[in-house]
Amino acid sequence: MSKYDVIVLGSGPGGYVTAIRASQLGLKTAVIEKESLGGVCLNWGCIPTKALLKSAQVFEYLKHAGDYGLKVSEYDKDFDAVVNRSRNVAEGMSKGVQFLMKKNKIDVISGYGKLKAGKKVDVDGTEYSADHIIIATGARSRELPSLAQDGEKVIGYRKAMTLEKQPKKLIIVGSGAIGVEFAYFYNAMGTEVTVVEYMPRIVPVEDEDVSKQLERSFKKSGITIMTSTEVTAVDTSGKGVKATVKTKKGEETLEADIVLSAVGIKTNIENIGLEDVGIVTDRDKILVNDFYQTNIPGYYAIGDVTPGPALAHVASAEGILCVEKIAGHHIEALDYGNIPGCTYCSPEIASVGLTEAQAKEQGIDIKVGKFPFSASGKASAGGNTEGFVKVIFDAKYGEWLGCHMVGAGVTDMIAEAVLGRKLETTGHEVLKTVHPHPTMSEAVMEAVADAYDEVIHI
Repeated sequence: MSKYDVIVLGSGPGGYVTAIRASQLGLKTAVIEKESLGGVCLNWGCIPTKALLKSAQVFEYLKHAGDYGLKVSEYDKDFDAVVNRSRNVAEGMSKGVQFLMKKNKIDVISGYGKLKAGKKVDVDGTEYSADHIIIATGARSRELPSLAQDGEKVIGYRKAMTLEKQPKKLIIVGSGAIGVEFAYFYNAMGTEVTVVEYMPRIVPVEDEDVSKQLERSFKKSGITIMTSTEVTAVDTSGKGVKATVKTKKGEETLEADIVLSAVGIKTNIENIGLEDVGIVTDRDKILVNDFYQTNIPGYYAIGDVTPGPALAHVASAEGILCVEKIAGHHIEALDYGNIPGCTYCSPEIASVGLTEAQAKEQGIDIKVGKFPFSASGKASAGGNTEGFVKVIFDAKYGEWLGCHMVGAGVTDMIAEAVLGRKLETTGHEVLKTVHPHPTMSEAVMEAVADAYDEVIHI
């Protein structure tokens, strides 16, 4: 039996980052993976979807070349080539993880891992043991009883990335990050898209102003938005698919070629031996302490399988803290109140901290500032004037409570707010931080200035 200091079950952005950090700390490490290195994020999620979205963005630029004083007489799309580019990007990233495993002298064990008592893992009949076993098996597309996926007419996100033929009409159920990213992609490529959302507004976890802006932008692009709407049944017996939806006005039937279910995720915790070991779960999640230890000594869990936010960067951060604690480092628990969220549709969405509604619910006296990109020189020059930056500060102490952005490139801007909040900066300090001109990031400073009645450009 092979013996390790650390075995990581799963090689997604939680698992492979954890394994690398463990190796850096001098721990003999192995990672177990049943499919491709990099997990869902690199192979079927974060990375290949961004490749699809980039193709859609470039296609939109071609459509609007005249807005930039350019003449493009002929242009078209090759849907197969767009999909193939996405797959090639994913394959390249997965090979990059393979290189990192070799570089860091991490053993990669291919196969299906199942936990066993006594700090052991069985991989297709072969046992491995370790002083510390870290579960990082991630999650998959969740299925609703009324929306069972058949992989052809009712599909999940994996199939949506590799369709052989572009649908003429697509219904997307759910308007979280996955739903709105695919809505943007397929709409930009020419598909007639309808988004069905059970909640009263799309991207419901975001600040209400952000939701309203994205809905305006999507409707302007030709996407049909149906909020406060529930899919009660689907009929796949015909050529396409018919979805029965319940709205405030009653029932109606929507027709499309395909329905994409984007209603959240389901953790991959079945049949991995949790019951055999005695690891406690609650509502589809593995329960852990601040340093990701389960109730059974020697067994840990990170990423989507735990109660924290199901985000790639959260899984990576959790894994690093987990193994640093194992190695005896003095570490602080992760601040889940300062985790940025990003959605890569167009316009993009990025946020961190409290929304305006959440701050008010907590009874905090707040200052709110907002700066529209329509007043930004860089945004105007780039032809990307939709959206804004919104900031929320504690009126008494100047604490930066939240930052919410919607617009071009905002996913690359949100780190300023995350770092500022980590360093406990105040609104006045942000105001005195010189931002380069002309940039999109100036909107952060201007939004803060608006909160303190010092805004210059609106």
